[in-house]
Amino acid sequence: MSGLGPFPMHAVIAAAATIVGWLVVRAWARRLPDAAAACPHRIAVALFVDAVLVGLLAARLGYVLLWWPEYMAAPRSIIAIGDGGFLWWAGLPAAAAFAWWRTGKRRPLRRPLLAGIAAGMLAWAVFGGLLAMMQRAAPPLPAFELATLDGEPTTLAALSGRPMVLNLWATWCPPCRREMPVLADAQRRWPDVVFVLANQGEDRGTIGDYLDAAGLELDHVLLDPQSQAMLETGTRGLPTTLFFDADGRLVDTHMGELTRASLASTLQKRFGMAAGAAAAPRSH
Repeated sequence: MSGLGPFPMHAVIAAAATIVGWLVVRAWARRLPDAAAACPHRIAVALFVDAVLVGLLAARLGYVLLWWPEYMAAPRSIIAIGDGGFLWWAGLPAAAAFAWWRTGKRRPLRRPLLAGIAAGMLAWAVFGGLLAMMQRAAPPLPAFELATLDGEPTTLAALSGRPMVLNLWATWCPPCRREMPVLADAQRRWPDVVFVLANQGEDRGTIGDYLDAAGLELDHVLLDPQSQAMLETGTRGLPTTLFFDADGRLVDTHMGELTRASLASTLQKRFGMAAGAAAAPRSH
């Protein structure tokens, strides 16, 4: 499962965890006497929202610093927060410290506020764990038939035996086009991973003209004229990228545009691929 409707799962999980924390803060603060503050639950909820924003900012800054070389290769991607680039261990202390500081003169609000942050983090961990379990229980590589740009039939199984990154895309999709250079570069940097780009619903001429005009050299561009990949994997939007281990098990998904940093991070986390790995330039 890569998303819920048009929303990536990591965004859905973050929103659900925030709601859980908000409910805990609101319920706890409602039981405080009015002497603690005027409308204590409203103040506590407002402080919780501020703490969440501070935590998200710190988590994003931490992620950008961790993957600084990748972001410096494409500075605009720093603001592409849809890549899911956040570090919880940078955001959580920042949110807690902010809550502690802002409740210095409102001590009764401190406990509900910190409890809400803790509840939100716990919910995030639980929801993330459930998603990981669902991914591990997902079927192996889809077995439907694809075709090469030369019209030869093939399957994903024919390319298995190594970790695989399966990207579902189309030429009419702007974020798909933006991430194409990232994938073209990645297949050179990580030769031990097979990158498969399965075009959804377009013909050979359209795809070939786009690749030629963009000057892209990609090893495994496949045709999926009936968009079977989207049906088989439950994908709701493009682009979507699925990560399979060498045994064909789904280990991660990413709905939306990939950045250099998010791709490098996932390859390191799921396949143990060092961020600095690179292959020698290809001869033509």
